Amino acid sequence: MASGRSVARLGPAERAEALERMAGRELDVVVVGGGVVGAGVALDAATRGLDVGLVEARDFASGTSSRSSKLIHGGLRYLEQLNFELVREALQERALLLQRIAPHLVKPVPFLFPLTHYGWERVYVGAGVALYDTLGLASGVARGVPGHRHLSRSRALRLAPALKKSAFTGAIQYWDAQVDDARYVMTMLRTAATYGAHIAPRAQVVGFLREGERVTGVRVRDLESGEEFEVRAQQVVNATGVWTDDIQELVGGRGQIHVRASKGIHLVVPRDRIQSLTGIILRTEKSVLFVIPWGRHWIIGTTDTEWTLHKAHPAASMADIDYLLDHVNAVLSVPLSRDDVEGVYAGLRPLLSGESDETSKLSREHVVAHPVPGLVMIAGGKYTTYRVMARDAVDAVAHGLDQRVPRSCTDRIPLAGAEGHQALWNSRHRIAQTSGLHVARIEHLLQRYGSLIDEVLELIEHDPSLGRPLSGADDYLRAEIVYAATHEGARHLNDVLTRRTRISIETFHRGVAVAQESAELLAAPLGWDNEQVKREVGYFTKRVEAERRSQEQDSDQEADAIRLGAPEIVPVVAPEV
Repeated sequence: MASGRSVARLGPAERAEALERMAGRELDVVVVGGGVVGAGVALDAATRGLDVGLVEARDFASGTSSRSSKLIHGGLRYLEQLNFELVREALQERALLLQRIAPHLVKPVPFLFPLTHYGWERVYVGAGVALYDTLGLASGVARGVPGHRHLSRSRALRLAPALKKSAFTGAIQYWDAQVDDARYVMTMLRTAATYGAHIAPRAQVVGFLREGERVTGVRVRDLESGEEFEVRAQQVVNATGVWTDDIQELVGGRGQIHVRASKGIHLVVPRDRIQSLTGIILRTEKSVLFVIPWGRHWIIGTTDTEWTLHKAHPAASMADIDYLLDHVNAVLSVPLSRDDVEGVYAGLRPLLSGESDETSKLSREHVVAHPVPGLVMIAGGKYTTYRVMARDAVDAVAHGLDQRVPRSCTDRIPLAGAEGHQALWNSRHRIAQTSGLHVARIEHLLQRYGSLIDEVLELIEHDPSLGRPLSGADDYLRAEIVYAATHEGARHLNDVLTRRTRISIETFHRGVAVAQESAELLAAPLGWDNEQVKREVGYFTKRVEAERRSQEQDSDQEADAIRLGAPEIVPVVAPEV
């Protein structure tokens, strides 16, 4: 951190301490929800000097914030909707994230926009992309990515040989940025904890505390122990995304914000299945479709359909998968089949409910409301603008506090691992020599941990066996599994294979082949006995089986019913009956 302070860990001891501290005194603010917006609120509040706690019912980013397109972008399609202010705001945030807040986690990524008509389309799309680049400069902050360029069909084919020559007439290439969404949220929470926030996963809000009309805190159930306790706070922030209406009902009926869930699914395929040096963006009848480079893989997405079923585990159906394959195959010279799909994931966008029946037309802008004294609601928005949403929510909190609260400063706060990242990247060959790891491994670690790489290397120094890759997922070192539990708040095997790493979508076995080895590595830091290791592996295996079967169903209803057949993760300490 810029202040020289050490970065907070989110291990088991720190979780226990956070729960104890939240229960032991009145906080300035307690945040409900550990997704990108909740994490942003916790960081914003902590860096303004407020005493803040955050509780998350599941794992950090386990909902929408780990299942996005992994893009930090302005949203080209919003230009067509004439929503210039939303695009300008998002592009300003993109520049801040790339260059100041998280240069170790947010990286530029190129996209090719194939044109299908001669003449007018190049002028129309070119004008839109030029405006996109211009809006990126409007804030006075450098864009952080190259400008767009026009390409002939032959030049475009040199960049993307996988494209079917007959499918397009030329192209425009432009740049945006991408991020590992779940890792970003977890890193932001570690940063918030470093500035004094109390952070606890698997702590579910089951009710609100009231004094007359005023909300004075929340009642929390520790899902690991089954114990319940009260967290008192002057202000409560509901940052639960698609669960916004559910939390409002705990206060007593529907409130001022209504959210509809829109399902988006993504496919992950190996990099060698599509021969291209650049990402690709395609128009669809409703929206756009991205082919996004992702390490040794491509992410293809997304869909946009209304979802009214179970919110915790949205299921991808066979119809969803076929929709994406059909659209991407329309432009590929060698089509993809279902056999090429390594991973599938589905997420829900929290859209502000409006007059439209189509979720693709609902607002991505955010709303902050103060429905009753002591309670702030924040909903809507998009991943890229989380920091603005968080700032606005804490501004609303400040109005409800008696004390004077400083203005937001998160536009100048680097996340954990950002400070010194570039210098370490420049020294990666030296680090490889001193650590005994291949330089490719060091690059991988720097892109995931930034300047926190020393903490991972320290684990390996104490136990050299942790320097070996996982058997069956050799992109990841064994040390990363241990580190997820000791430093990054992971409580269960699923947290590690799905969010701290991306093994569950980056391998054809979807993590099953490394489940036993990973669970055994987690046993010591998390205090598991052999029975708990067995239960964790069994749960994860059943979850993967249920997801595979759900993806063979024709409808959302059938897919959802099968996905819900997998049991929820068992707590380590069973609640007393």
